[in-house]
Amino acid sequence: MTPPATAPRDPLTLEVVQLIGAVVGRYHAEYERAAAAHALTGAQARVLSLLSLGPLPMRRLARTLKCEPSNVTGIIDRLETRGLVERRSDPDDRRVKLAASTDEGLRLARSLRDGLDFAREPLADLSHEERLVLRGLLRRMLGEDAARED
Repeated sequence: MTPPATAPRDPLTLEVVQLIGAVVGRYHAEYERAAAAHALTGAQARVLSLLSLGPLPMRRLARTLKCEPSNVTGIIDRLETRGLVERRSDPDDRRVKLAASTDEGLRLARSLRDGLDFAREPLADLSHEERLVLRGLLRRMLGEDAARED
């Protein structure tokens, strides 16, 4: 797929793209190492992280992970066997199955998050204002509302 004719191809833009790729690559490598330290795959760790925010329908997990629902079923099966997640019926629609973290799953998700130094350490060198600017730029790049406050 070719980029739109208006996409900048100057050296600065190419360098920024390479730097973003390097950051993403280092983040994924550290995430995989952190997951492996807990005998998890990266996908299992990501599911635990998502579920630490609250129960989610299996189909939404599949969309978020950009995979087939059958893959999510396998991931949930393995996490459930370890006592890290459980399946529940959605109280609003009993036909929908939710995946939810157990207390042990929440503890492990927190431990995984706390072990991701690469994701935090470079940001620690930035001032609060610089992190706000970076957040706004990243949201803008992703098409999200950059003015949103959280």
